[in-house]
Amino acid sequence: MPPDGPDSWPRNISKRQWLVFYRINGMSMQGGGLVDGKGENWWNLPCKPHKGVNGTTMSGPCDSPVAIRFFMSSNLTVKGLKIKNGPQFHFRFDACHGVRVESLTIKAPAQSPNTDGIHIENTNNVQIYNSIISNGDDCISIGAGCYDVDINNITCGPSHGISIGSLGINKSRACVSNISVSDSVIQHSNNGIRIKTWQGGSGCVSKVEFSNIHMEAVQNPIIIDQYYCLTKNCSNQTSAVVINDISYSNIKGSFDVRSPPMSFACSDSIPCTNLKLTQVELLPAAKGRTVANPFCWNAYGTVLKQTIPPIYCLMEETNATIDNTLLCG
Repeated sequence: MPPDGPDSWPRNISKRQWLVFYRINGMSMQGGGLVDGKGENWWNLPCKPHKGVNGTTMSGPCDSPVAIRFFMSSNLTVKGLKIKNGPQFHFRFDACHGVRVESLTIKAPAQSPNTDGIHIENTNNVQIYNSIISNGDDCISIGAGCYDVDINNITCGPSHGISIGSLGINKSRACVSNISVSDSVIQHSNNGIRIKTWQGGSGCVSKVEFSNIHMEAVQNPIIIDQYYCLTKNCSNQTSAVVINDISYSNIKGSFDVRSPPMSFACSDSIPCTNLKLTQVELLPAAKGRTVANPFCWNAYGTVLKQTIPPIYCLMEETNATIDNTLLCG
């Protein structure tokens, strides 16, 4: 257990991370017991979303520690651990190569802010398998510079789902490719499988495959959001992260009818291209409720087998125009 909250944290020691492994090669972390991040006092800082007066977000000190962080390390195995109530992200891998994560249990309350289960950034050759994650943010989040990532047999939720992004913040360049998410369950979550980018960024998300995923009462089961914004004051931008070659196969289950079952909100200036859907069947979790139609904006692709509900808004690929120099290599 770490010190209990910001008031107990040792002075002159960074509040951004707790357990850090730096420039490690060939490390294995495994075993029983429980890692308790004791995050509640960090979650209640007034700067955190909806934690200020009358449910607002206030200014003030906001640094909160990542529970376990690997930085510039390679050939890592993390297996069989139980971790709960991280002050912020539970696991974070930055600039790592060769990561295998298996049989983890990660738990935090649904309202705990920024408690991503596993976050990877500038990291490649990653395997995340056979884990159970419920928290107040993304079960797994994939940041800029990640490629060759295989995610399989994850039970996710309540949470914000499994996300690529957010990417392109502050006009940054972000490239993500060769991502597979398969044989997983997402339940009672704000989002299912999501790609989120800020306006004004550059780079590319490509060669992503979502397959064999079961949804249980999920809001936004399938979503691409190229207008991601944490406030209502984000201005329109002409550049965007390119989204190309995204596949959705055998995505079935139920959705929360407050949002469309599928939403492809692509950039005004650069369309999403080569979206492929087959065997997508999403039914309303609450019977008798009005159901929103799937939503598309500047999205091009192919429906290989008619979806439930039907998606008629996806435009034909032959009409898409995109500068191939913008695509990821």
